[in-house]
Amino acid sequence: MAIVLLPAVLAAEAGGQKRFELEAATVGDALQQLPVRNLLFDERGELRRLINVFVDGVDARGGRLLEASRRHSPRSRPSSPAVRSASTAPAS
Repeated sequence: MAIVLLPAVLAAEAGGQKRFELEAATVGDALQQLPVRNLLFDERGELRRLINVFVDGVDARGGRLLEASRRHSPRSRPSSPAVRSASTAPAS
């Protein structure tokens, strides 16, 4: 199970929900399941330039972390430019 945390700006667009628990093979797959996926990805399916994704505190942009198995990276947090210092949620 992947846990995705949205910052307030994106959570407002997701009906106010900040935390999502999703079954997905990769972090990218988990992000594609979010109700705000159209804000995260462009028409080519690429992560939008102004969106940052942190996986267990590590910046996942520009690397293969979105395509990697989430088995080793269960928590991800997309952030908008307004939220520069995103962090992962505490372990449940």
